[in-house]
Amino acid sequence: MLPPPRTLLRPSVSTFSKPLLLRHATTVSSPTTTTVPPTTAAAAASQPEVLDWDSFLRLRRLRRRYNLASSIFTSFLGTSVGMGYLANKEIDVTQTIFGMDPLIMFGLATISCGAAGWLAGPSLGGAAFKVVKKRWIGQIAEREKEFLQHIKKNRVDPSFQSFSNPVPDYYGEKIGSVKQYRQWLKDQRAYNKKREAFL
Repeated sequence: MLPPPRTLLRPSVSTFSKPLLLRHATTVSSPTTTTVPPTTAAAAASQPEVLDWDSFLRLRRLRRRYNLASSIFTSFLGTSVGMGYLANKEIDVTQTIFGMDPLIMFGLATISCGAAGWLAGPSLGGAAFKVVKKRWIGQIAEREKEFLQHIKKNRVDPSFQSFSNPVPDYYGEKIGSVKQYRQWLKDQRAYNKKREAFL
């Protein structure tokens, strides 16, 4: 006699159920290994940007341009205001002012107004630069201290300068990049070699 149908189907169910369960477990657990913790991404996004030397030198050059543009503007403004004020003054050509001709004194006063405007320009330019680049002001100040220390350490002694061997950019004002800084160092060494040759 044949066994009942239930006993014949039982081995087929047991043999196929285990591999199916194992494959399902592997497909579910594999995506969890590639998940990035959210705290790591948030920490990387919250790190502040660091001002490198090339960016600092470009901003330093841009600040000088701000100062120059504002000095030109304030000098023109001061000259215009001085001329407008002095043009309404009555001039007695028979009288001297501090022992000088009135026209000469008025001309000197106009030049003085322009000079005062020129000197006031960097203050206005510096304030405008701080407003535009306010996110970098703190790092610029730190880099400025380090940069000036490098300049003081590597610049030459100006007491030995001559017409044939002038001091090469004593304050480092022409440095606008790391490449130009390296060239500045070469110029300092060349100056010292010429100085030793003449001694």
